Amino acid sequence: MTDKVFDNNQVSVAGQVVSEFEFSHEVFGEGFYYLYIKVERLSESYDIIPLMISERLLDVEQDYRGKVIEVLGQFRSYNRHEANHNRLVLSVFAREVNISQAENADIKPNHIYLAGYICKNPVYRKTPLGREIADLLVAVNRPYGKSDYIPCICWGRNARYAEKFQVGEHIQLWGRIQSREYQKKISETESERRIAYEVSVSKLECMDDDNEMESTTIHTQA
Repeated sequence: MTDKVFDNNQVSVAGQVVSEFEFSHEVFGEGFYYLYIKVERLSESYDIIPLMISERLLDVEQDYRGKVIEVLGQFRSYNRHEANHNRLVLSVFAREVNISQAENADIKPNHIYLAGYICKNPVYRKTPLGREIADLLVAVNRPYGKSDYIPCICWGRNARYAEKFQVGEHIQLWGRIQSREYQKKISETESERRIAYEVSVSKLECMDDDNEMESTTIHTQA
């Protein structure tokens, strides 16, 4: 399998490990585990990003907490059935892993490139302070007929541009993966804390059938 197959979904992240390995699933005898890393933003905040790592890439019996890990891979999704609905679960599927020996890793600390198709009508809105936002759901094809469904959020001029997208349009985008806490109401009296993951878009392009592109770019603060 060539690298070209995966050109439409490329992630590079680097951050401090903040969890132990958590078993996820097994495929043909190969175990896959969650590992969470803390990725600093340009501001003083940070994102907690889930990695999906094969036991063939790292010794899952070791405790890497506190170490800096560098990962190249893809942003992937699957539907987890919960009660009477499906929940979209996202993680960075690691293809290359390195335990950094330097304080400043050479890898981009949080970068993602996606090329895919709009699969829901964009949702455009404004915050109470007037900031423009557009939510997108992008289907990114994998080999063998599978796809990943990636929620993306656009800001300002990018949001106004993305609002016009139609279902089925082919787009490409650049940005970073971000985590966001929210409270999920589970009954009239109970709620639980959850974390959502999405792509914060910094550059966005729409490609037509002739491979000509319209584009808009706005650099957002991390």
